[in-house]
Amino acid sequence: MSSTATKGAADSDKQESKTVQLHIQAVSAFDSPLAKGFALGRPAILLAALASGMSYLVADPTWALWVSLPALSLLQMGYVITTLPAAGSVAVTKSRPGEKKKKNADPTRPFFVSLFSLIMSLVATPAFYILFVLFGAPFLNNTLSTLLCAIHLILLGFFPVFYVRGLHKESFLAIAGATAPLDETYGALLGAVLGAWLGAIPIPLDWDRDWQRWPITIVVGMYAGSCLGSLLCGTLLHGKRLASPSTEDEKEE
Repeated sequence: MSSTATKGAADSDKQESKTVQLHIQAVSAFDSPLAKGFALGRPAILLAALASGMSYLVADPTWALWVSLPALSLLQMGYVITTLPAAGSVAVTKSRPGEKKKKNADPTRPFFVSLFSLIMSLVATPAFYILFVLFGAPFLNNTLSTLLCAIHLILLGFFPVFYVRGLHKESFLAIAGATAPLDETYGALLGAVLGAWLGAIPIPLDWDRDWQRWPITIVVGMYAGSCLGSLLCGTLLHGKRLASPSTEDEKEE
């Protein structure tokens, strides 16, 4: 009786371990002309919008970041719905050998998942704002600009990751520990964060240029980094890792 219970617990732990590994696999975009077109066209749209609105961003960063939020939100929602599998959908689950992949029964599910993911991502705005301050953002000045900058970073990098990963703790631990495999969403997050960090370099230089004001170069860096990271990690670097997982994880895989 005891051995049966032990065996059952071991099987349960093994199944749970497989589920954890499944959730931290690289996420692949849909294999359809619409998805591929959106995946390639979105970075072009973002960079074109940034270039065309650069004069407004330099003139009034707060206003430019504010008025561009609705368009960015709609673009990112359209991107995740048409290009990426929603968290918990059959598209992110491994099918058994010889088993055909099933389609989602509810066609409206991706929309509601994207809406929920957007709301939950924006809840993290205070945490992102604090991170900006810790990394050198003005504490008492330009508060609204910093807050809007944090929201843009969330929409560009964090929102797509939340859409495909959901609330699965192990996924975010792997992402935070840089052991998760690279994919389109993870690359966008890494690129946005790295781009924002590099974008801060010109700000303290004594060139006395208008575009050196906070947070103009930060915004340019995060947009460029997000687009580049999404393209590279969705194609050439897809499935590769920045760091190797633990020995136990490697054995379980």
